[in-house]
Amino acid sequence: MTDVMNTTFANSVDDVDAVIRAVYKQVLGNPHVMESERLIAAESKLTNGEISVREFVRIVAKSDFYRDRYFSSCAPYRFVELNFLHLLGRAPQDQREVSEHIVRCVAEGYDAEIDSYIDSEEYETAFGENTVPCYRGKDSAANPKQVGYNHMFALDRGASQVDSSVKASQLVYALATNSSSKISASTATVIGSGTEKRFKILVSGANFDNNSPGTTTEFIVPANRMTSKIQSISRSSGKILSIKVA
Repeated sequence: MTDVMNTTFANSVDDVDAVIRAVYKQVLGNPHVMESERLIAAESKLTNGEISVREFVRIVAKSDFYRDRYFSSCAPYRFVELNFLHLLGRAPQDQREVSEHIVRCVAEGYDAEIDSYIDSEEYETAFGENTVPCYRGKDSAANPKQVGYNHMFALDRGASQVDSSVKASQLVYALATNSSSKISASTATVIGSGTEKRFKILVSGANFDNNSPGTTTEFIVPANRMTSKIQSISRSSGKILSIKVA
């Protein structure tokens, strides 16, 4: 962890610039941000003290840059993994955490999913209003289980990795079985990354298959079809009750 990733908000121009660079690197997953992609209006508000670092993080996470790379281009499971990494600095602890966030995103929308991390008690305790989020792989509060260190390494592969280059989940099997992750080369097609796994989605209230009101439907879906199935459920007014590995 570098000093800049621990940067807290200060008043000098150099300090504010360091904070802005640190937020872009952490929240956007270590990309190259072109001048045309920078959030100039939000940067100006931060510089003038109109918003806190926390609110700047929120704006960056809700930007088209983030949405296009991690929501539109990745499977739901990978999207949630990276939200944990980018906004809370840790890997998800278990399957329950991932399922809760997928359900929230479907039921309440993208903005509510992002807000759930930034408005959480965990974020407040770890970073407060004016500290840039950072990776907490060695923090026992972030990793109460020993296996959490292994999961963190599966997601955080060092300074040379750009997170948007990996589209497949890195933890789907490990979280489902509460086991350590096999650390392999990070690619979009990592063997065992989850593309061959199947999920059980329990849905209520969907307007299809001649369902009666109040009935539930169970779907078994391969990981590579999760996005299309979740979109289909949403269009049919269904409510996702749970997502588990089949």
